[in-house]
Amino acid sequence: EVQLQASGGGLVEAGKSLRLSCAASGLLFADYNIGWFRQVPGKEREGVSCISSTYRSIVYDDSVKGRFIISRDNAKNTVTLQMNSLKPEDTGVYYCAANYDYGLGCRDKIGPSDHWGQGTLVTVSS
Repeated sequence: EVQLQASGGGLVEAGKSLRLSCAASGLLFADYNIGWFRQVPGKEREGVSCISSTYRSIVYDDSVKGRFIISRDNAKNTVTLQMNSLKPEDTGVYYCAANYDYGLGCRDKIGPSDHWGQGTLVTVSS
């Protein structure tokens, strides 16, 4: 069974940093793209960042470019999202998700039928 576990959320003041982690099990981690998504009540879930299986492709939403850094450690089956200069609009439940990399990397969008973990809540106060 594939399991993805996001952790590291919390309450932080605007301008500060948080580091989220996604731990994966039950899959050949190095073959999967990993994405971070966030959702706030009343809004659709939005993609934040993605890193492809072999690190070749990294994508950020415009809203987080220059502030967030995604990385992965295939030896530890983990992906990290370093979030700097946080803003109140970064508040939401953050999810990590995975899809098999057929060679397109992050161009192959992660969708509802792919593997998803439970979220971790990030709250940024102004």
